[in-house]
Amino acid sequence: MRVLPSICANLAGAGLLALALAGCSQQQQQMPPMGPAEVGVVTLVAEPVTVSNELTGRTAATTASDVRPQVDGVIKARLFEEGSIVHAGQPLYQIDPRLYKASLDQARGQLENAQATLFTNQAKADRYKTLRDNQAVSRQDIDDTIAAARTARASVHQYQATVQSARVNLEYTRVLAPITGRISRSTVTPGALVTSGQTTALATIQQLDPIYVDITQSSSDLVKLRMALANGSVLPATATVHLKLEDGSDYPLTGTIEFSEVTVDEQAGTVTLRARFPNPQGLLLPGMFVRVVTPQGVVPKGILAPQQGITRDAKGDATALVVDASNKVVLRNVVADKAIGNKWLVTSGLKAGDRLIVEGVDKAEPGAVVKPVPVKLGY
Repeated sequence: MRVLPSICANLAGAGLLALALAGCSQQQQQMPPMGPAEVGVVTLVAEPVTVSNELTGRTAATTASDVRPQVDGVIKARLFEEGSIVHAGQPLYQIDPRLYKASLDQARGQLENAQATLFTNQAKADRYKTLRDNQAVSRQDIDDTIAAARTARASVHQYQATVQSARVNLEYTRVLAPITGRISRSTVTPGALVTSGQTTALATIQQLDPIYVDITQSSSDLVKLRMALANGSVLPATATVHLKLEDGSDYPLTGTIEFSEVTVDEQAGTVTLRARFPNPQGLLLPGMFVRVVTPQGVVPKGILAPQQGITRDAKGDATALVVDASNKVVLRNVVADKAIGNKWLVTSGLKAGDRLIVEGVDKAEPGAVVKPVPVKLGY
């Protein structure tokens, strides 16, 4: 019969399947059980942490002065190079001095005339005084000569003042630099008529070394900082500040905080701080937009946690996974609202000695036993 070979073939196939299953079962029994997952941890330490803010600011000249004429006249010459450094007392413009020289000569002539009159009247008064005892002249004549001498003396004083005023006006025809600094372009050219009461400045001089940086800070942040300083959770920081230029590069020199305004801008809700920076190369110019890194205070025992060890839940709250003494994963709710470099400043939820999981977070479930491996992050 042909049925027997088919049955035999089926039995043979079933035997082979049974042998394969038995081999797999034996192999599974020989495989060792999997151990706890490895995670990279960083042991946290408490250390002094300087808390800084990056604030916006504008540069401003430490001293600025407009150059204005103090007498009327026509500009005869410009005596400086635009954009150069000028020094206090240096001549900048020459105004036509001829009228003022003539006025000075006229005043000197009037003074000499008054001095001659005084000499004559004073001599006459002195002679009359010697004749008073002899009654050679009347008392009225004596009084008249004394009064005339006094009037002549008053005229001398008056013309002396006129001479001094004319001399000052003549000196004002040379317009001098009021301060030392870098001068701007000139708004007038030779031949222009200028007046002592004009509103337009001839030029502007600004002192740029050192230079001021006016910084704006939120009044609420300032109040929070002062409260932290008052309760001792934050210690005072140094007044040294750092500057970032418009292109993001660092300014090589450090500055110092000079003072803080005592009033708050009602519209912006900000307080203005003023910092002073050295500017020997003239790199900083007035009106530049800059960013200033200002130290706000020092947290004596701050906890800095690597950013990859801090995550956010669905509500946006910060959380962290740590390994306890029994190598179990523990979920912690933390407060980390200040980033310092590549780390978070944690003010609640973590403490010194905690082993924070920074690698293998996806393999660490709260309550699971893991194998912590110390890692170095390289910063």
